[in-house]
Amino acid sequence: MMAGFGHTTRKHPRSRSRTRRRSGPDRATLGIIGVICAVAGFFVLGIILGPLAIACGWLAMGRRWNGARPLPALIALVLGAIDTILAIVWMAGTAGPSSGMF
Repeated sequence: MMAGFGHTTRKHPRSRSRTRRRSGPDRATLGIIGVICAVAGFFVLGIILGPLAIACGWLAMGRRWNGARPLPALIALVLGAIDTILAIVWMAGTAGPSSGMF
């Protein structure tokens, strides 16, 4: 049986990657946004920008640890974790008994 115009034997496309919608940000952009959030988090709002950098880095890595890791995504993930830990330590240090509240 031969396939003619409009009468294909294959009912589904060969790969899903060709048919995927490309409406979201790509991985390189998410990695760069994560790095910017991590660096800015060292100066202001580290408790918010640190986890945001971790999330952007994780999404830029493709939500997996194996395989090729883009450098901006890995930098965003590491700096975001350091930023979050420093913000938590700073908040714990200012909320101690010698903070002068009472």
